Amino acid sequence: MTKPCDVFDYQRLARRRVPRMFYDYADSGSWTESTYRANASDFDRLKFRQRVAVDMSDRNLETSMVGQPVSMPLALAPTGLTGLQWADGEIHAARAAEKAGVPFTLSTMSICSIEDVAAHTSKPFWFQLYVMRDRDFIGRLIDRAKAAGCSALVVTLDLQILGQRHKDVRNGLSAPPSFSLNSLLQIMARPAWAMRMLGTKRRGFGNVIGHVKGIENMTSLSEWSAKQLDPKLSWDDIAWIRERWGGPMILKGIMDPEDAKLAAKTGADAIIVSNHGGRQLDGAPSSIEVLPAILDAVGDDLEVHIDGGIRTGQAILKALCLGAKSTYIGRPFLYGLGAAGEAGVTDVLRILRNELDVSMALCGERDIHHVGRHNLYNPEVFEGNKWR
Repeated sequence: MTKPCDVFDYQRLARRRVPRMFYDYADSGSWTESTYRANASDFDRLKFRQRVAVDMSDRNLETSMVGQPVSMPLALAPTGLTGLQWADGEIHAARAAEKAGVPFTLSTMSICSIEDVAAHTSKPFWFQLYVMRDRDFIGRLIDRAKAAGCSALVVTLDLQILGQRHKDVRNGLSAPPSFSLNSLLQIMARPAWAMRMLGTKRRGFGNVIGHVKGIENMTSLSEWSAKQLDPKLSWDDIAWIRERWGGPMILKGIMDPEDAKLAAKTGADAIIVSNHGGRQLDGAPSSIEVLPAILDAVGDDLEVHIDGGIRTGQAILKALCLGAKSTYIGRPFLYGLGAAGEAGVTDVLRILRNELDVSMALCGERDIHHVGRHNLYNPEVFEGNKWR
């Protein structure tokens, strides 16, 4: 087989190697998926200025995120059920991120627990928090992340109510997964995946099972999780979380300048411009479209990161040129993981790094800190949050 050249090669491989219900869980949006598609396609609206006869040697991609050094302005976003793309998937993805020198963010709804990942990595990773009704559990979850040495907390704000994803409904996928004849046939069609899953004991939600009173198996977890999304989540809760955590805090799910201003007032270190990968409010704008207005709203009050639609190193560069401090990938690393495990994630990160590096050079820049709107042919395309 020809070695994959880009993220899309890994996407095609993952589709063939992961049972459909789990592949679709990762690669889907809500309702018509219009926002899911726009997240990626809107990057194409931005064009680069190509420069020639300039010194392109000795290039540097190193920077920092919330005060922590990174090899390039990229982090692995939190993704639920990662360990069902590949057995022990969170551990493998965290190891790949560690080798690449970028942050890995473990989801609350991961298959491998905080302690599992900490035991199999040598550097701190980040932890993502869903704010649930059971505040006692949330407090203990924050304490566990601190005890494991997690170096930043990412609080997701846009999952107070679950957006409907039609592919999951049609596949009969629930959280936690329940198995029907249809799903069992999907698993039988992926024997290599099934053998890997049989070889691990990590098949439930490791951060929850055994850590909530009465939740000892997947059946009891299903009843508990259905009631835990908290529609009453408020900025007061964020203040409580910040005090309990006491370290770098990032707020994920900001899509409006007014919310960005409110987030800045919480004392957060960074916000992530994100629409949950198009998995919540279908019909919302893409992350890249709202980025300039959010940057205008908060200025230098905190770091502004972006998540959603990034499939190439060129998309990373475009986001940085518009003013984002850093970027996140979710689906691209899941494609690599589902296709080839840890080696696949490692290669996806290599591909993105190379695309970013070469594109930056061809724009006439040698240092990632020097890129900006001057490197774009049409930087005004999203000004005023309207198409030009």
